[in-house]
Amino acid sequence: MLYKLVKPLFFSMDAEKAHHLVVDGLGAAGRIPGTTALLSGIWGVGRAPELEIDLFGLHFAHPVGLAAGLDKNAKAVPGFSSIGLSFMEVGTVTPKGQPGNELPRLFRLPPDEALINRMGFNNEGAEAMAARLARLGGRKIPLAVNIGKNKATPNEHAADDYRECLRLLYPHGDFFVVNISSPNTPDLRLLQHGDELRGLLDAVRDERDRQARTAGGTPKPIVVKIAPDNSEEQLAYMAEAIRISGMDGIIATNTTIGRDGLTHANAGETGGLSGRPLTKRSTEVIRTLYAMTGGKLPIVGSGGIFTAQDAYDKIRAGASLVEVYTAMIYKGPGVVGEIVRGLKELLRKDGFERIAQAIGADHR
Repeated sequence: MLYKLVKPLFFSMDAEKAHHLVVDGLGAAGRIPGTTALLSGIWGVGRAPELEIDLFGLHFAHPVGLAAGLDKNAKAVPGFSSIGLSFMEVGTVTPKGQPGNELPRLFRLPPDEALINRMGFNNEGAEAMAARLARLGGRKIPLAVNIGKNKATPNEHAADDYRECLRLLYPHGDFFVVNISSPNTPDLRLLQHGDELRGLLDAVRDERDRQARTAGGTPKPIVVKIAPDNSEEQLAYMAEAIRISGMDGIIATNTTIGRDGLTHANAGETGGLSGRPLTKRSTEVIRTLYAMTGGKLPIVGSGGIFTAQDAYDKIRAGASLVEVYTAMIYKGPGVVGEIVRGLKELLRKDGFERIAQAIGADHR
């Protein structure tokens, strides 16, 4: 109800200005004593033992987390951690800060319940994020750090950028996401294929293991975020390369360059499309990957999740966790609790006692 009151104001503003207003506001709120408790009181999600899941050596209170892109610089981690999410991604962060692409670069498509962005990894850089996270201390929920390469870095040196992000941020994340699938950094998606992918992932694993030896303890999990715009043959290669490289899972999927079925005038804007038009395709990719890997490589489902049924479809297709992004813009923070409550109902309807029993159920 609260978001319904302020949504018209946000939607009357430029999309990126509204984005910054929300993130900066949540960041400021997180620094005021008692405010995170207030946020939890409004949007928090009560304990649901049947939805709890252990994955990557981490405990998740339920499957619903926040995708990268909303909190690019880790400015509002306490705030986002207080609205019912079970985990969150920050970033994408690059070794050096960069301004991203020219404005305007974020567009709403309300009739399509979609967004198009061509942000271009705008962020303050890995050192700034590391300093901000170091000041936070403990965290309420698992934190994933989404890492990428600088626009000016050629692909043949991309591994150096991913290594540098890991070196600077390893102490501050619970797990890491290798982003090789944004359509808004030139040639980045080429890193998903062929020898480039194997070489990059080998370098990432090597750096992760190096940092783990320095820090002590078990190496932290790393998952790879892939695009929805891949053929079945390409998906098979990526899944095998990710498995052989020792990565811990896949996020399926990033935004799409497809434009099928859109009705809004902004459909002609270049960039990555997220939201409702991606719902079906991302679920198909999850289903394909789960079948290809025999369910042995954990999948995080992302793309067009607006309802509990959307999330549950991805879980039954093979996702262990799911992420929201565009639904937060269109439905507000209350969408998290709505999905969690709905998942409990869907589990009961199917006769499952725990969410783990539903993962990949469509394949059995």
